[in-house]
Amino acid sequence: MGNFGNIAVNGTPRRALKLMIVDDSNIMRRRIERSQQFEELKLVGTAGNGEEALELFKKTDPDVVTMDLTMPRMDGIECIGKLVALKPAVRILVISALADKATAVEAMERGANGFLNKPFTDRQLNEAIAELMR
Repeated sequence: MGNFGNIAVNGTPRRALKLMIVDDSNIMRRRIERSQQFEELKLVGTAGNGEEALELFKKTDPDVVTMDLTMPRMDGIECIGKLVALKPAVRILVISALADKATAVEAMERGANGFLNKPFTDRQLNEAIAELMR
């Protein structure tokens, strides 16, 4: 992946942030990767389940994570808790078709910072990521 250095945004140097995308759907992982429009976000990896995400997280130390909830082997709720335990400052955006309030509240209680319902538009994704990085 190499050295990303500082990226100037409006003349202000900004540290590149590392992004990890977690979703059991390859189509959804690629859509999130293609749709996000932030130059300072550099993709460091994608994972198809919570177990893969945990291993990749330990190797790549991302700053921002998009997290599906319904996945095999380890679901997003459990994975969020484990990632936050490793790095309390990580910013996690849950992207899920599970829109019930109890699930969203549980994800936030575990340490998620935002929730985006599937299906979503590119604009909704970028607004949610922007909110996460504030």
